[in-house]
Amino acid sequence: MCAIAGLFVSSGAQTPVPSLLESLKAMNATMAHRGPDGDGFWVADDQRIGFAHRRLAIVDLSADAAQPMANGDGSLQLTFNGEIYNHALLRKELEALGHRFKTDHSDSEVLIHGFRQWGIDELVRRLDGMFAFAIWDVAAGKLTLARDRIGIKPVYFSRHQGIFRFASEIKAILSDPGVPRRTNPTALNHYLSFMVAPAPLTLFEGIYKLPAAHFMEVDASGRISARRYWDALPDPAAPPCTETEAIAGIRQRLDAAVDKRLMSDVPFGVFLSGGIDSSANVALMSQKMDRPVDTFTVGFKDHTHLNELDYANQVSEKFNTNHHEILVDESDMLNYLDDLVHQQDEPIADWVCVPLYFVSKLAKDSGVTVVQVGEGADEQFCGYDSWMKYLKTYATFWDPYTTYVPRFLRAAIGRLAGLFAPARRAAGAQLAEALVRAGSGHDLFWSGANAFWNVHKARVLGRGWQNTSDFEADLAGCGFDLTGLASTNSGDIIKGYMADLAKSPGPADHLGRMSYNEFRLRLPELLLMRVDKISMSTSIEGRVPFLDHQLVEFTQNLPQSLKVKGGVKKHLLKEAVKDLLPADIIHRKKMGFAAPVEQWLKGEFGKRAEDTILNSQLVKDAILERAYITARFAEHRAGTADHALHIWTLFNLCAWHKHWIEGA
Repeated sequence: MCAIAGLFVSSGAQTPVPSLLESLKAMNATMAHRGPDGDGFWVADDQRIGFAHRRLAIVDLSADAAQPMANGDGSLQLTFNGEIYNHALLRKELEALGHRFKTDHSDSEVLIHGFRQWGIDELVRRLDGMFAFAIWDVAAGKLTLARDRIGIKPVYFSRHQGIFRFASEIKAILSDPGVPRRTNPTALNHYLSFMVAPAPLTLFEGIYKLPAAHFMEVDASGRISARRYWDALPDPAAPPCTETEAIAGIRQRLDAAVDKRLMSDVPFGVFLSGGIDSSANVALMSQKMDRPVDTFTVGFKDHTHLNELDYANQVSEKFNTNHHEILVDESDMLNYLDDLVHQQDEPIADWVCVPLYFVSKLAKDSGVTVVQVGEGADEQFCGYDSWMKYLKTYATFWDPYTTYVPRFLRAAIGRLAGLFAPARRAAGAQLAEALVRAGSGHDLFWSGANAFWNVHKARVLGRGWQNTSDFEADLAGCGFDLTGLASTNSGDIIKGYMADLAKSPGPADHLGRMSYNEFRLRLPELLLMRVDKISMSTSIEGRVPFLDHQLVEFTQNLPQSLKVKGGVKKHLLKEAVKDLLPADIIHRKKMGFAAPVEQWLKGEFGKRAEDTILNSQLVKDAILERAYITARFAEHRAGTADHALHIWTLFNLCAWHKHWIEGA
């Protein structure tokens, strides 16, 4: 796990770069936390392209495995972030084809030889792992960047005055004072819906993120050509599964996923909540290790109702782990907030970032460098109570309503519902939002992280907000799917995802549609980015066995009737690991990894959040509506409504704007 960065001066560059090496050093310095074990640089003789790398040494700790890395004749240069779990098998295959390796077991070197042998299309399809990498092909004069299938590792890029920049974090791109710092108003609008900007947009105008499962090529003129090489679509050729076959298939693939993620030359552990996902990780790891598993848990001193410490301790005792705990409170959170805003680069409005930081720091302070985490299980197996409510709403209201009520009438009802929707995020507003979505031809489910519904977003966005962005012209013809991004209605983005799903001949029930949706947006850009940004801020690598692509491809073909049986969430996963875990761990009520933000907003943090938001330039410029926000704070303090999600989303946005745009 590392950090990558690079500069490419195209033939049409408007201004020269005085020193590529100094610029690369500045980029690298902003990401020292991602690679405390060393750094490296490469600059071409013609000064038109250069790479930088920060190293967190995990596999092959030798100097030979340092980066940037060249092939034998120097015709290829690589900078790589991630882990390739099948690198040993690929190395054997390449050696049989005549390739000679200089390292003992570096997965980085496999990428260079694989690129030379197979090209980028075939290489990324052969890779099993998480990755973001860049390769410069001297003979072709072409730069190639790639991101893994699920989007576990990020890579950002910008084109300004003919200079192409890329990096693992946005702050590296912004280290160049020539890169403008402006808010992308289109991305801001969608952020309020999804708590993060959908790819390829970021909150920064002119700075983009490569979407998951994409590679892109940049030629000498700076022209970009991007292509999606994988998708979490159901496979029409997959044979139907019985329940017994599905359970066995899940167990086999999960076992293999955990096993391959033990690949490490440094100490590793696991984040343990005491829920089924993290507990299954611990159980499977304990079977494969000759020492106790290091486990890490975080809880709260001031609001113990959210703690899962007893369950975590139960799992720890059963598997004899080397267990570590940390307890935090509101004062710890307040002291961390400034760092949080800086570490995120752009707002990731998920308050899980707070406990995630403290448990990551606990792991690092305990001598661990690699941890396994449980992201992705809920999205594949239906682990959320909210998802069960969606499925019930589809069956009892949505399907009959959209089937039997004429479209023109649904549209009229939706317009009226939007006008009279309650200001609070409550049952009445929920019904109004559903009617608006049905009337607009949108799907009911937008995301497991849907902060502001449209009926509320129309009120929080002020008269100063305008949907003006240059991204369509900037990315025109690049090959990215921009469907719905230019729309003021965030539902058009989801509509585009569902249109892609509809093109697939494979089956997709309501649960399958919801899961596919999450693989397009929430998982890569919110959940996995919080893991990457926060864990890497403490120099910790997070690995996600539940998002092994072979497991994902298998589960995406399983029907809703198997995944949710008898009203039981995660039925298949529970059956797959029932011999590993105590029954009370498997069948306990899901709590979720959370933070007591609702309660903290009634204390000192509430004052800080209100001050940050109401004094933001976004409010002063009427991009956000002051009166609406002030009323929500008053209701929250009085206890008449819970506006924690909306306030946290706005606080992250305004704190980001103050730090990165206003330049505080």
